Amino acid sequence: MLAQTISRVQRNHGLEHATIHVLSEKYANRFSAQGNSTPQGFFLNIYGDISDEQVAAAVAEAHQRMKGGERQLAVHPNCGTVLLTTATMATLASQLAFGLEMRRQKEQAMTPAVLLNALPGAVLAAVMALIVSRPVGLRIQEKYTTSGDLGDLRVTSVRRISPSPVTRFFQLLLGQSGNQHVKAYQVDTEG
Repeated sequence: MLAQTISRVQRNHGLEHATIHVLSEKYANRFSAQGNSTPQGFFLNIYGDISDEQVAAAVAEAHQRMKGGERQLAVHPNCGTVLLTTATMATLASQLAFGLEMRRQKEQAMTPAVLLNALPGAVLAAVMALIVSRPVGLRIQEKYTTSGDLGDLRVTSVRRISPSPVTRFFQLLLGQSGNQHVKAYQVDTEG
């Protein structure tokens, strides 16, 4: 049961990414997107001038292309998996640099001297982690959080819904105001 639920989320996550890839190919620089997947499908937030019909067509094309063997569409470089991997690796690398400096100075707590001496190394460690984390995050996404094999997954509906508070928050982060620039969709799947 748990394995089936995880598989559904992975396949829906892959279809979500494939939909964003298709939209990006057709409407480059006209929108931003953010989504999240569930065992029942996925939610897609579009920030920009993309119509309901264009979204529905992109979902259908993404599904068709993935079923046709374009499994690479399941992986997206701006996925939360990549962002979380990046944040985690940069945080751990910086903490390691501070911990090593505390150990070098034989301090039990962070002092101004430890902070100042460790800061250049912590910044360098974070930058190195940022460089390494992208391919690591993509690999984690490919192996664990998405699936390019849709199996018997099929789309049952694509419908517009009211934007959630999270959607509105991202709208503010993107510097957009008003309802005309944000649309939310629920894509339901079975299989």
